[in-house]
Amino acid sequence: MLVKNKNIIYGKNEISYELIFQERKTLGIKVFPEGSVKVFAPLETSNEKIEEKVKEKARWILKQQNDFLSYHPLTPIRKYINGETHLYLGRQYILHSEIAKENLVKVYRGKLVVQHKPNTKVETVVKNWYRNKAAEHFKSVLEEKLNLFSKFTIEQPELVIRMMNKRWGSCTMKGKLILNPELIKAPKGSIEYVMIHELCHLVHHNHTKAFYELQEKMMPDWKKWKTKLEYSLV
Repeated sequence: MLVKNKNIIYGKNEISYELIFQERKTLGIKVFPEGSVKVFAPLETSNEKIEEKVKEKARWILKQQNDFLSYHPLTPIRKYINGETHLYLGRQYILHSEIAKENLVKVYRGKLVVQHKPNTKVETVVKNWYRNKAAEHFKSVLEEKLNLFSKFTIEQPELVIRMMNKRWGSCTMKGKLILNPELIKAPKGSIEYVMIHELCHLVHHNHTKAFYELQEKMMPDWKKWKTKLEYSLV
């Protein structure tokens, strides 16, 4: 197997890709969630034919990269200081922390009130609260949305809450559904969109026409909530 790093110019965009020569009959192109592109070519394929094929698929490649990018978390870094704004289910709350005997977080009149022990960081208390709320809310949404897929032969997925730098959610071929706890900061509709998106992947594993048709059927207004997810967590 021979591997090369290549790139082409398509309009104002530069598309970099990893070219992999291997024993196969056809040329294939794959775009990965982090935005990387791999081109798999038969051993005797000419560079000219490969570049021609990549240029032919350039618009599709850029669309796939844009789709994946819009699905990446963009929440800015927080310092966990008083007066700072924090999101929960799509609404902004002003953080107010105070030392107390027990660690506790509550939402009250536009504030995220954080009570913490003297030796416990505010950040730790808040992140634990977010994770617990995420586990509780995501489980409820999963139970509700899974009913929409009753006619498909998919098993109850295992729900896992895990921090991910570049994804809101993902699912494995074995049916494990992984969601980023940061998603609890998004509007409820956006959380439902991510859940349905991943459940659709249990039926169609790639972003095919059939996948988008199913997603449209399950959530006709998914584009609206996808857009809110892209721009609300700032």
